[in-house]
Amino acid sequence: MDISIIIPLFNEAESLPPLYKWIARVMEENNFSYEIIFVNDGSTDNSWEVVKSLSGTNSAGHVRGICFRRNYGKSAALYCGFKAAQGDVVITMDADLQDSPDEIPELYKMITEQGYDLVSGWKKKRYDNAITKNLPSKLFNATARRVTGIQLHDMNCGLKAYRRDVVKNIEVFSEMHRYIPYLAKNAGFTKIGEKVVQHRKREFGVSKFGMNRFVNGYLDLMTIWFLNKFGKQPMHFFGLVGSLMFLIGAIAILVVVGMKIHALCTVGTSMLLGVNPYFHVSILMMILGCMLFLAGFLGELIIRNSQSRNDYLIKEEL
Repeated sequence: MDISIIIPLFNEAESLPPLYKWIARVMEENNFSYEIIFVNDGSTDNSWEVVKSLSGTNSAGHVRGICFRRNYGKSAALYCGFKAAQGDVVITMDADLQDSPDEIPELYKMITEQGYDLVSGWKKKRYDNAITKNLPSKLFNATARRVTGIQLHDMNCGLKAYRRDVVKNIEVFSEMHRYIPYLAKNAGFTKIGEKVVQHRKREFGVSKFGMNRFVNGYLDLMTIWFLNKFGKQPMHFFGLVGSLMFLIGAIAILVVVGMKIHALCTVGTSMLLGVNPYFHVSILMMILGCMLFLAGFLGELIIRNSQSRNDYLIKEEL
């Protein structure tokens, strides 16, 4: 099969029929063999009934559907869609008609002919509100480029194309769908490209994302950076920080004790160590240092006991 198209949806019943017809027309014009996987993320309208209707009226069997019992989020929808996909190239797009299916043939060529592992859309000209969406999005993407080292203008664009190996070897969890290119890079798929795509005005319904997505996005970015850098070697972080804190605390205690001895020798009297605030701060630093070091040590034990050979991705065997 040439293409699998994965469409996560939440309360998009009105847009699904025209979206399906548009995709089907593009696929037939280009003679692609394809499947469309609608992932219903706990919709409260009749979106699932529409998906079942599209599947029932489609004699060629191009339409498949996955229905969650409740709303789990876009990452969960993509994860299940990736798991079910059978096409050589996997396309993801939103269900709100803001992504154009006319972009699919060129995305497909960039994967199959130009050798990209992943191609992300760039909605260079947007029709969203400039203050509430465009400006925060630019700041978010600038930070993401800095942290991940991937020079994409719109990392969170829903319209993307993947080589099949990519989606089968990454795990999209929590709200990490924003950083799939970074997940792919960490898995060894480094040929990541970008294509300017059309952004269309929303025709039906309302946006499902609020301003909190930008706050969550930054927190998720820090999480995925930390997991990539220290997820397999927690001692490198906790052990280092804990050792530094313990060393600073120990030096501070020696300084406090030295000051007390000096005062006793010169003045004949000195403040009791128990009432000296610097002494308590030093002890606290040493205790926290020990706790962080032990956290890293326990993390290493957990990693060693749970690590599987499946963690190592094999590109080719002879």
